[in-house]
Amino acid sequence: MKRWLVVAALAALGACSKPENGPAPAAEPAAPTAQPAQPAQPAQPAQPAPPAPPAAGTPATTPPPAATTQETGDGGDHPSASDSSLEKMAPMPAAAQLPAGKWKAGVNYDALLPAQPTSVAPGKVEVLEVFWLACPHCYALEPKLLAWLKTKPAYVEFVRVPVIWQPGHRAHARLYYTLEVLGRQDLVEKAFDTIHQDIENRVPPLVGDTDDETLRLQQQFAVKNGVSADDFAKAYNSFTVSTDLQRAEEITQRYRVQGVPFFAVNGKYTTDIGKAGGEEKLLELLGDLAAAEHGGH
Repeated sequence: MKRWLVVAALAALGACSKPENGPAPAAEPAAPTAQPAQPAQPAQPAQPAPPAPPAAGTPATTPPPAATTQETGDGGDHPSASDSSLEKMAPMPAAAQLPAGKWKAGVNYDALLPAQPTSVAPGKVEVLEVFWLACPHCYALEPKLLAWLKTKPAYVEFVRVPVIWQPGHRAHARLYYTLEVLGRQDLVEKAFDTIHQDIENRVPPLVGDTDDETLRLQQQFAVKNGVSADDFAKAYNSFTVSTDLQRAEEITQRYRVQGVPFFAVNGKYTTDIGKAGGEEKLLELLGDLAAAEHGGH
């Protein structure tokens, strides 16, 4: 199946999740081949259902329920629990929990041990979003997220990292970082719009069957929006973009990201739309977690 058709199919199903049985994120993934899809959930002994998690979805087979706001990929390649490079979910110490009655640790958000390093200056609190330009849930959240960023406290530093699971995700991640290097972050919203319009119109959503075709499509997009083809190509192939892509892969792994949009606050707490209870609740929770972190310094 063509790479862009895979991207369009995943996005059309609302499957913003790590594809099942995909290659490890650290390696350059191979293009998917047509094979029978695995069941969305392997048979396991009955376990207590979590209070409010997002419904699980399988990108190749089953569209998610209408109420789903963030799918969780099953992923057949989870590292073992002994892998010390990955976070372990841990109970929140009582003294570190948010005020009772509003948010519940382990339900609305999770604590990570060990805490992960952040990229912000002392005194700042990092709010990190892992996203995908072709994800309908990321796209739907975007207007509310942008509004929140205009009113957030000065101590909150927002960091975006594109998820990298497969070649289509990498292609969109490269576009994001290329626009960043060019100083054209304003075109990220345009890319969001273009990709989702392309998916709706059943045309390649700024990703082709080959790397050369992807560059051509993204270059055309940039030229239409005032960037010279030469400047785009130089940034696209720059060392900075390559380094950013490597970091995005590392973050995708370290946080064990199985679905997007995914949020982490100061490398200590993670949450998503489903856990928070909706888009508005998510933004309120992010603000409260950031305030608790800032007050603790």
